[in-house]
Amino acid sequence: MSRTEASPPRAAVPRDYRLLVPRDWFRIDLTQDRWRAQLKTFVDQQAAGRGVSADLTRKVWATLRNTAETGRTRGAMEFYLLTTSRGGGMPASLLVSLVPLGRTPADPQAYAELLELRQPEEGGPQREITVVDLPAGTAVRVLGPTSLDFHVHMPGGTGYLMLAFAAPLTGMVGPMERLCEAMAGSLGWVD
Repeated sequence: MSRTEASPPRAAVPRDYRLLVPRDWFRIDLTQDRWRAQLKTFVDQQAAGRGVSADLTRKVWATLRNTAETGRTRGAMEFYLLTTSRGGGMPASLLVSLVPLGRTPADPQAYAELLELRQPEEGGPQREITVVDLPAGTAVRVLGPTSLDFHVHMPGGTGYLMLAFAAPLTGMVGPMERLCEAMAGSLGWVD
C-alpha cells in the first residue's frame, strides 16, 4: 500500500468560522482599532440608569480592558459580553482566540494531557479536562468553577480555535453551562 493510500486526505484550512451567539451578547471586534470605544460603550450602557457607582464602573472597565488587551496579545479576535447582574458587576463573557500550534500539541488528547499537567497545586481551583467531539471537530474541554474553555482542533492542522467562556458572578453551572455548551456546539467552519 502506498503512503498516499494509507493517509486520509488532509482537510483544507478554513477561511473563517461561524458561531451562533445570542442577540443579547454585545460583540467587540478585537481586530479593529475601535475596540476600546466599543468596550467603553458597553460599560457605559450597562451603568446607565442603574445607580452603579463610578468606582465600580471604572473597575469593570479596567478589568474588561485588561482582559481584552491580554487576549489580543494571545490571538483573541472577538470578545462577547453579557451582563448577568443588575448591579453593574462583571458580565459573563466569551473570548474567541486563534491558538497556532507552536508548542501546543496537534493531537487533542496530548493537548488535554499537557493541560492536566498544568493543573494548579493543592488549594487552587481544580479544572475538569476532557476531550469531546463537537460538530466542528474534536475539542479539549476545560471546566472550572467560573470558566469553560473549548480548544477546538481546526481542520488543516493549523491550530485550535479557543472559545473561553467566563461567568464570574453566576459560576459555570446549570443554565450558564448549558448556554455555553450550545454556543460551542454551533461552531462551524467556512471554506
